Amino acid sequence: MDTALLDTLITQVPLDVQRASDWLHADAGASGAVVMFSGLVRGEQGEVDTLTLEHYPGMSDRVLAELAADVATRWPLQRVLAWHRVGSMSVGDVIVLVGVTAAHRQEAFLAASCLMDLLKTQVPLWKKVNGPQGEQWVEARDKDLQAAQRWL
Repeated sequence: MDTALLDTLITQVPLDVQRASDWLHADAGASGAVVMFSGLVRGEQGEVDTLTLEHYPGMSDRVLAELAADVATRWPLQRVLAWHRVGSMSVGDVIVLVGVTAAHRQEAFLAASCLMDLLKTQVPLWKKVNGPQGEQWVEARDKDLQAAQRWL
């Protein structure tokens, strides 16, 4: 396959992990490896009741699609999936799904890791947590920025 199939989405609707997995496995005969990552809302030891994600519609979608396309050019991939949820979520809800298919596991793991690291630092999303301390905006973390640097 010359060009990877891309599926990117930013939505307020809960993410359907099974649908994402089914899409990634749709051409299993062409792929030897499927890697999928699910990011969940953490309770942070009782410090978080809800998480609200805001985004810049249009821009966020465009950047996410560009990142998926970029990752597809770095490794020989068959499929690339990047879905992100926005709006209000509870502890345990799925925030993000990233998945790739490739002929071999190494490039699949690397591509999924790259996509997740870049997504966390480059897609314009803003996080606000609500818990016992009230509402607080979440700042970008240095470790996320450092992780993304290895791919730039």
